[in-house]
Amino acid sequence: MSVLDLARRPTGFRQVLASGFLATGMAIAVGAALLFQYVGGYIPCALCLEERIPYYVGVPLAAVAFVAAAGRAPAPLTRGLLLLVGLIMLVSLGLGVYHAGVEWHFWAGPTGCSQVGGGGLSSGDLLADIDAVRPPSCDAAAGRFLGLSFAGWNAIASALFSAVGLRSAVARADRFA
Repeated sequence: MSVLDLARRPTGFRQVLASGFLATGMAIAVGAALLFQYVGGYIPCALCLEERIPYYVGVPLAAVAFVAAAGRAPAPLTRGLLLLVGLIMLVSLGLGVYHAGVEWHFWAGPTGCSQVGGGGLSSGDLLADIDAVRPPSCDAAAGRFLGLSFAGWNAIASALFSAVGLRSAVARADRFA
């Protein structure tokens, strides 16, 4: 079967379900990161912020894929969007593995990522206080849950989202497996 034949294969419930799962799951993942930052007080390092970019791009694409799949848009559009989301989440997987490796000191991180967090908002000069705040070092995990840092959990979530996106991009429409 050629790529063109695959793109023309009709879409159905499997693609609707997968794209809905991707849009919702990815939004929850990046929303959780934002909650940890703004409610939990975890200041993200530079690599943490980079790891969010695939989600910021992927969530809207997955939402468009959902609308396309549910609205019976042309199959190449739906399958192409799902493929794109799967590939974007592969990039996210790579970023998560790289960051987790930096945290475990398997390899060095970027040179601009070795600053130590500091500064507080207590001197009365808000602009000076904001300038004094430095992001934490990328090689120190903010915390671990079940032995994995946020970067490690991102790698697992990204692998799952990538597998769903890539699999549903090439899957038959009549069943979900």
